[in-house]
Amino acid sequence: MNPKETLFQQLDTLAETVARKLSDQGLTLSSAEACTGGLFAARLTELAGSSRFFDRAIVTYSNQAKLDHLEVRPETLEEYGAVSPETAREMAEGLAQVSGSDVCISVTGIAGPGGGTEEKPVGTVFVAVVHQGQTHVFQAPTVNVNRIYNRNHSILFMLDVLNQLL
Repeated sequence: MNPKETLFQQLDTLAETVARKLSDQGLTLSSAEACTGGLFAARLTELAGSSRFFDRAIVTYSNQAKLDHLEVRPETLEEYGAVSPETAREMAEGLAQVSGSDVCISVTGIAGPGGGTEEKPVGTVFVAVVHQGQTHVFQAPTVNVNRIYNRNHSILFMLDVLNQLL
């Protein structure tokens, strides 16, 4: 990514690249979002032709929603918390079971301005992707500018991860 581009220019460029890769490979994508609240899905479905590759999005903002819709284990939430690599993994894997999509991505994090701790400061974000039978889990670089920027930075990270995996 070009450092001179703004965050939103980078989002547009990467969204188009990921969309093209998904379409060219005939893959379907679904997302499970917590801290981004559906913004990732919105970014991709803004693109013309997104119905060729985008299957569904599930916003599981609450712990109960993660349990109900993605089969995240209560023990995982209790032991590691909603913002953890373990929860991101279970979100993506649960989505893969529910959707049957070729690629499933999840995101969980602390968008701020509150909610952070010393161990998990505002801007902590975990992303997991299920692709070709494997689950990959990543931690985004911690960024804390403001809530809007933090959420969009998370989406940029998600798109970057997908771009590299595809």
